[in-house]
Amino acid sequence: MSASKTTKSLYRIFSGKPTSTPTPRSTKPSTTPCSTKSSTTPPRNTKTSKPSSTKPAIPRSITKATPRKPTHYIIAQSLLDERNLTKFVENFKTLSDTPDFRSRSRQRIYEIAVLRLASAERYSLIEEVLQHQKKYDNITSESFAKRLICLYGKAGMFDHAFKLFDELPQLNCQRTLLSFNALLRACVASKLFNKVEELFREMPLKLSISPDVATYNIVIQALCKMGSFDSAESMLAEMESNGVTPSLITFNTIMHAFYFNGRFSDGERIWATMEKSGIAPDIVSYNGKMQGLLLNGGKISEAVELFKELHSSKVKPNYISYNFLIRAYCNDGNLEAAIRTYNRLLKNGYIPNQTTLEKLIPSICEKGDIDHARKICEENVSVNCYISVGTLQTVVDGLVEALRTEEAEKLVKLATSKMYAYYSQVKMPTEDK
Repeated sequence: MSASKTTKSLYRIFSGKPTSTPTPRSTKPSTTPCSTKSSTTPPRNTKTSKPSSTKPAIPRSITKATPRKPTHYIIAQSLLDERNLTKFVENFKTLSDTPDFRSRSRQRIYEIAVLRLASAERYSLIEEVLQHQKKYDNITSESFAKRLICLYGKAGMFDHAFKLFDELPQLNCQRTLLSFNALLRACVASKLFNKVEELFREMPLKLSISPDVATYNIVIQALCKMGSFDSAESMLAEMESNGVTPSLITFNTIMHAFYFNGRFSDGERIWATMEKSGIAPDIVSYNGKMQGLLLNGGKISEAVELFKELHSSKVKPNYISYNFLIRAYCNDGNLEAAIRTYNRLLKNGYIPNQTTLEKLIPSICEKGDIDHARKICEENVSVNCYISVGTLQTVVDGLVEALRTEEAEKLVKLATSKMYAYYSQVKMPTEDK
């Protein structure tokens, strides 16, 4: 089915119109309850009985089935199948005519469309798509306007986001903290970090609104992105003076900034302040602290103790915790511990990330355990976990050198059968590369 036909079909589904009109087998009303058998088949009970007071069931052949709405994946795929970006935008605008397509549940499809156009640097088409949304009554809803502002931000088009925010009163849409916070997020997404504090100081007074914890969290995030860690911490005092209680996100953002930038003791001070405020750390807090320990002179023993502490607490380690530890063990040359932690990661239902695999597999190859390296490659490639071409080729070459050609060919075949186009570059050493 072509992309345009698919779009028309989706349009009918969103409109509530059936994609095809069912043809009734008979226009005569049934005098007996519905049966899936032919009308020539005699009823099981041939005794005469009084007519039932209940209404006869409607034959299935003349019921109008309610079409199932397509999933986000199907809709997104039908749009992405269109290679011509101008037609892609036209299809998107056509689908936008249906109210359900514009609902909040379809936000991810809007994001996919905008990010695709942004990656192609077709900013005029992004403007065409989002400008088109203003013609609908939804634009009077601040939550809908907020989504458009955030989409401009994801595309790096902050000027357009600000223009829309400025136009909201003319579009009969109120401006509250909801849209203002969206504007700040668009500013962060556009990497205009220094602009965030400027807006934060000016706009609330103009709009007669009071910043909430979400507002402060965005400003703190921007300050940390700029490297202004002390200014970010000073926002805690400002929040307290304005009667705004910091959240776990507030503390995590500041702690991570300190931990990741060689200021471990400052991170610990914020941790103590957080606990004093009655806020318990979560796995994000612990992962930040763990990475801080590993970055601060490679304190692996302390990171391991923290990992053990997690196992005995209500907060359990996640895949990020395991990945940090695996890479730390590899850097320390403790391959046995790295493999043991990797196996625990799998046992707990997690998957390794690419950075971990790129560290673990070469380390195993260096130790000469090519069989273990092959096994890890096969496990991860088979479930579409990406491993770089260079790492895969190293394992293939190692298998061939060990005279295990059949296993090398099997790994090449597995890689080239997967979704990543780059895997076509993985070849047997005897082949031309």
